[in-house]
Amino acid sequence: MPDQSDLLILRDRLRAFAEVRDWDQFHSPKNLCMALMVEVAELMEHFQWLTEAQSGNLDDDKKMVVAEELADILLYLVRLSDKLDVDLPKAALHKLEKNAVKYPVEQVRGSAKKYSDY
Repeated sequence: MPDQSDLLILRDRLRAFAEVRDWDQFHSPKNLCMALMVEVAELMEHFQWLTEAQSGNLDDDKKMVVAEELADILLYLVRLSDKLDVDLPKAALHKLEKNAVKYPVEQVRGSAKKYSDY
C-alpha cells in the first residue's frame, strides 16, 4: 500500500488536475464510482481469455498496459475517497483488521471459502 503521504500528494495533484480543467463539476461520487467500474472492466479485458498460468506471467508489453489500467483505477479511487472525505489508508487498515477477525488463520488457511460458509 502506498505511504499515506504518497496518497495525499496524489489526492492534491488530482484536485489540481480537475480544477484547472473545470472538471470538478463532473466529479460527483456517482460519476466517479461509475468511472471506476469502467476502468475495472477495462482491466478485466486484459485477462478475459487467459489461463490462470498466463494471467500470472504477463509479458512486458501486456504488463505495461495492465499497469496503466491499475493506475486509472487508483486515480479514480483516490478521487472518489477525496470527494467523500474518506481517509483511504485508514479505511483500508480498518478493513484489514476486520477481515483478520472474520477470517482467522487457524480456520481458513488454504481455503477460498467465504466467512459465512464456515
